[in-house]
Parts: sequence; C-alpha cells; structure tokens
Amino acid sequence: MNEPWTVALRDYPHTTPLKDGSVTPDGVSLEFLDIEPIHRAFAPMVRRSAFDVSELAIATLFQALEAERPLVALPVVLHGNLHHRSISVLNGQSKVAAAELPGSRIGVRAYSQTTGMWVRGILSDTFGVRSQDVTWVTREGPHVESAVDPDNVEHTDEALVGLLESGKLAAVVMGARSADHDDRLTPLLPDWKIRQEQYTDTHGWVPINHLVVVRRELAEESPEQVRSLYHGFADAIESARPSVPGGTTRERVVQAGINDQLVATLETALRYAREQEVIRRNITVDEIFAPFRELIGE
Repeated sequence: MNEPWTVALRDYPHTTPLKDGSVTPDGVSLEFLDIEPIHRAFAPMVRRSAFDVSELAIATLFQALEAERPLVALPVVLHGNLHHRSISVLNGQSKVAAAELPGSRIGVRAYSQTTGMWVRGILSDTFGVRSQDVTWVTREGPHVESAVDPDNVEHTDEALVGLLESGKLAAVVMGARSADHDDRLTPLLPDWKIRQEQYTDTHGWVPINHLVVVRRELAEESPEQVRSLYHGFADAIESARPSVPGGTTRERVVQAGINDQLVATLETALRYAREQEVIRRNITVDEIFAPFRELIGE
C-alpha cells in the first residue's frame, strides 16, 4: 500500500468509524490530522492543497471552484444546521427587529463563512433584508486568496462580542460551537424554533455547511481508491445512524450520494452566494460534481 493519505476531519459520530478503523476503505490508508477548529484546515486546503482529503465549508468550495483551485468535491455531507438562531444579540440588550436591520452593522467571523451566508439568505428571503443593506464587520478574510469581499464589508481586530456589548454592532452571526461564542448571546429572532420547523417543512431539507473534498491530482491518479474512500464515508454514515436519535438535525442533513435533496439545498446555497457576492459568476450543482462523476463514475 502506498503512503497514507492525510485527512482533515472534525470528530463526528459518522466520521468515528473511519477514524477508529471499524470502517476501512479498500486499498487506502488514512492518516487523520488533529485540527480544531476545523475551519483552520480550509485555507491550507484551498490555497496549497495541504491535505489529501479535507472537510470543507460549501461557501469556501464555491469560491475555490470560481478560482479554479484543484479540488474534487465528493457528495458527502458531514455537517449542516438550521440557522435562524445563528444571528444573536446580548441578553439584556434591546432587540432590533429583523426587518429593521438595513443600515445596521452586524459582526461575522468572515463574510464568506457558510453560516453567515445562510443567515443572510434567511434575512433576505424572509424579511426582505438584502446583504447589501447591512455593513458586515469581520475578523477574517476569505480562505480563497483571490476572493474579494464586497464593498459593504469591513475588517476589525476587535472581538465581535465586545463590539456588540459596546453598541457598535446591532447583532453577531455566531454558531454555538464558535471559539468566540458567549453564553450571554441570545437569538435575535424570538420565534426561531417555530421558524426552523417551518423552514424544514417548506423546503424539505436542512442547510448544508460542510462537504468532503480531495486533491484533484489524487483523484486523477487514484480514481479507484477515491471511489473506495467515498464508499467508506457512505458506510461510516450508515453505521452511525443507529446511535443517532431519529429526526435530529444531524440525521436529516448527513448523507452520501447525489439526490434531489442535495441538489435543491446546493441550488439555494449557490443562489445565496451569487446574490451576496460571495461568488461573482453562476456555478451549477452539475459543475460542482462533474469531476466526481467523470473520475469515479458515480
């Protein structure tokens, strides 16, 4: 067997079978790297193909495709979430109504962060607040070096929660697992639970955050092994399902394979990315998975 492939993945119930060796792709040896938080793997992967296999946020994937970076996306969903609760204010602060956000300043780790993209899409589709109506205050730039943030994005070196506390921000976009998360944060939308239920009832899917990508050179040189890796991910996902209660967000979003649900989710995400100038040209779902289909025949 050749040298092991380096793999950057977060620990999930559905990646544990690969990591502990209970699921082993034929003909492939895997070396799992410890990178936490996982978004620290994204820039090295898209800028210099630092790993053979990596988890990657879909907004970063869209920008990487636009920049023609040598990556092949696999139809393996590792992570996703509902994001009506991901825009927050501090407890005790007066809340601004979502429809009143135009003209305000909102903090987000990076404009190209996938959670932020989904939140902006929700604000636009539900409340008529376009991404261009808000000044987005960020601490980080895009993972893809050639990507350019829109003109209504500002950078800060200050902590976003601190800016929120001082009144310099109206809200922040921040997931519960964020390193900067503060227990004093409370969702801006008071009825976020109801809205999330309505969202899944209407759309039939949960927003995707992370897929799996491999180096293009690896896929071209070892298509059968990449096919084996893909099936390994699928087997790991299926083997983890009994340990995950039915009906959870993870159960609904984690999947392997191209199906109508995946296509519909990514089509919405691509629309959001284009509307928000995360990307500047139209990218299709067929374009995302064409290399996968060509190289390993799925």
